[in-house]
Amino acid sequence: MSRKESQPDGSQKEGGKTSEHKVTKSRSLLRSSALVGMMTMLSRVLGLVRDVVVANYFGAGSSADAFFVAFKIPNFLRRLFAEGAFSQAFVPVLSEYRSLKDLSAIKELVDRVAGSLGLVLVFITALGVLGAPVLAAVFAPGFYINDPLRYELAVEMLRFTFPYLLLISLTAFAGSILNSYERFAVPAFTPVLLNLSLIGAAIWMQPLFDQPVMALALGVLIAGSVQLLFQIPFLWRLQLLPSPKLGFDHEGVKRILTLMVPALFGVSVSQINLLLDTLLASFLQTGSVSWLYYSDRLAELPLGVFGIAIATVILPSLSRKHAERSTDHFSRTLNWAMRMVLLIGMPAAMALLVLAEPLIATLFHYGEMADRDVMMAAMSLRAYACGLMAFMLIKVLAPGYFSRQDTKTPVRIGIYAMVVNMALNLLLIGPLDHVGLALATTLAAFLNAGLLLRGLIKEGVFSWQPGWLKWLLRMAAANAAMIGFLLLLADSPEQWLAFDMWQRISQMAMLVTGGGLIYLVVLLLLGMRLRDLRH
Repeated sequence: MSRKESQPDGSQKEGGKTSEHKVTKSRSLLRSSALVGMMTMLSRVLGLVRDVVVANYFGAGSSADAFFVAFKIPNFLRRLFAEGAFSQAFVPVLSEYRSLKDLSAIKELVDRVAGSLGLVLVFITALGVLGAPVLAAVFAPGFYINDPLRYELAVEMLRFTFPYLLLISLTAFAGSILNSYERFAVPAFTPVLLNLSLIGAAIWMQPLFDQPVMALALGVLIAGSVQLLFQIPFLWRLQLLPSPKLGFDHEGVKRILTLMVPALFGVSVSQINLLLDTLLASFLQTGSVSWLYYSDRLAELPLGVFGIAIATVILPSLSRKHAERSTDHFSRTLNWAMRMVLLIGMPAAMALLVLAEPLIATLFHYGEMADRDVMMAAMSLRAYACGLMAFMLIKVLAPGYFSRQDTKTPVRIGIYAMVVNMALNLLLIGPLDHVGLALATTLAAFLNAGLLLRGLIKEGVFSWQPGWLKWLLRMAAANAAMIGFLLLLADSPEQWLAFDMWQRISQMAMLVTGGGLIYLVVLLLLGMRLRDLRH
């Protein structure tokens, strides 16, 4: 091996270490976060369009409930394994290889991971398809006990949707490689293809089936294939298109597996909690699963656009800072991430609280979506909105552990939070029905975020940077002004239900634009400038 070897990003290896072009300064965190945020915003907007189309054709009835369960099971496993435990274990190891090893070692790691992951996924997918009746009964026992027809429909759809796990997990593997090389836009754009596939299936394919909702299940399978194929050319350009090989005995694969096992709980507790909500909601009145789904989708819009975007960008950066033993830069990166979460998450949460009914009505109150469905979904949306800051903080604090290849601490914290969530579910579901499930998830998320933050401080890798008090006072004043504007001008829920589509859209555009401008103007008047947002 020569002392210099070309890297996929164009940098050079010198004596086993990267040159000054090493990647850490190639893009600012703010710029990268903005890029990922824009792509994710496009995906989330199309996701809302998808939900509008689904609500219009299928409403919140039994067939919609069955599809959401059939889609949520592989989606949950995808978030748990592929985008949760796997990515949080794989990216730090790949980032370390990139900092310390040559191209041939990196390619060998990618090949071995691809072969090992692919074999495991094929096995799990086969089990899932064959065991669909058992899975549906476990994840929606209320269907199995109380509604055999809805249960059978969920089983039939699950046989189409479960192979999505294989395809999207391989897509997430490809995306993790691209993220490690700062190619953030491609993985962030990929979910757009899922939304386009489901929109097309709902509009054009549903007339082809005796059970029209089956079109959505087939659309999920098509989407997984398209998403995987889309990323292949970008891997080829990086010279990292995998040639899969089994490699369970490979040093890098063994380290990833060691990190993955505890990370299964640590990074995905919120997904487990949401799944528990679905399980318990299946025992409640018809529509409960759908109300929780629609409200969760709205709460996930700012979480996905900003929280996950920031977390995606900081993980490779934190991993490299840890490999370089740069504790001060590590802490400053976490401080920056938390400030960005407050800057975006706080006004988003306030807007969801104040405009719950108007938002649900504007997006979903069409076709089969009844007035009562809007009001019930708005109630659970408010409960989720109360926890939005906690959900976002979990996303940006967890990389503080995974970048240091510490997956045990988040596991312990995650188990505490999950136990508390389940206890609160049982305590609150009686008096509050589906709203109690959402509120329990919110309270458990605050516990999770608080314990993650305390752990980082105790371990000496995070310390508060100067300027936090001024930042918080600016946030409080700007949010108070925005809330006052929204409360003053927003019509009553009854009026929003009576509005036609264009009245809702125009009113919502005015409120969102006006509220956003008030928020920004107050921040500027209080002295905030663009330089304050840079890392």
